[in-house]
Amino acid sequence: MPQVTDHGGGVRSIEVPIPDNPLGNTLVYVVDTDRGPVLIDTGWDDPASWDALTEGLTACGTAVAEIHGVVITHHHPDHHGLSAKVREASDAWVAMHAADIAIVRRTRETRPGRWFTYMADKLTAAGAPEEHVAPLRTARSRLPGLTPALPDREIVPGELLDLAGRRLRAVWTPGHTPGHVCLHLEERHPAQLPGNGRLFSGDHLLPRITPHIGLYEDPDDDSEPDPLGDYLDSLERIGSLEPAEVLPAHLHAFTDAPSRVRELLDHHEERLTGLLTLLSTPLTVWQVARRMEWNRPWADIPYGSRNIAVSEAEAHLRRLVKLGRAEQVPGSDPVTYTVV
Repeated sequence: MPQVTDHGGGVRSIEVPIPDNPLGNTLVYVVDTDRGPVLIDTGWDDPASWDALTEGLTACGTAVAEIHGVVITHHHPDHHGLSAKVREASDAWVAMHAADIAIVRRTRETRPGRWFTYMADKLTAAGAPEEHVAPLRTARSRLPGLTPALPDREIVPGELLDLAGRRLRAVWTPGHTPGHVCLHLEERHPAQLPGNGRLFSGDHLLPRITPHIGLYEDPDDDSEPDPLGDYLDSLERIGSLEPAEVLPAHLHAFTDAPSRVRELLDHHEERLTGLLTLLSTPLTVWQVARRMEWNRPWADIPYGSRNIAVSEAEAHLRRLVKLGRAEQVPGSDPVTYTVV
């Protein structure tokens, strides 16, 4: 049986496994409402994950057929993956922020070959060696998350969601994705903990680990967003809410959100400062990624995770450029960055 935790006040969580992922699982929250249970996220689209979700709902005293609605914090497959199956089994509505709905629509409509070509070109421009890029040039299978359910409701930041008998307000927190939302349950904490209700934080605010902050991938968009800047601004907004408890999508619930926000702000400032030291010599994005500190040596990082690391390195470099602390070296190909 999957691990089910009762958080009190009509809120429970189910640990839904993520296949072949060190995170282990996604915490799917079941929120009681006057019209039936509502899920916050659903977990990865995998048979074992589906079994864990349905068995967990049974342990919660309900069933997938009774689900009234699904609120998705962001479009990643470990959160949105099972939405289609839940909707098919229950006729539940599925809600997401408009920016991430646009991503879901685009990924459903874009041919897999277009994505692989785009990724290969991005890595080449980042200075990745040909032996790393080559597998993408011949890849044919679809990537996970390219055929997710298209949501039928839009989450509007600042507004209460239509949950009968509950006060759940959407807080837009871009950074991890363009449309990531946290969900503020504006109700007294069931254990009377001091603070302002509870916060379903998705991947925005996690204990012990930092969420991936990479580039917002879009083959048809040449703009240069600043996801790290978005994330840092979003952290400040969440810290000011001062919730009594944070219910994240991974690991475990925790208190003292302002302290965790400060730790994350300090972490990214230290990382940016460390990059400036590296950039005393011009480096490509790939070279920066290889030199950055990760949770394991570069040689031990799997292929797909290296691509994620390169994206995160470029997001940090883009932030330094926007702050005027670094710049691209004119005429370099692939582009190199240096300290100003």
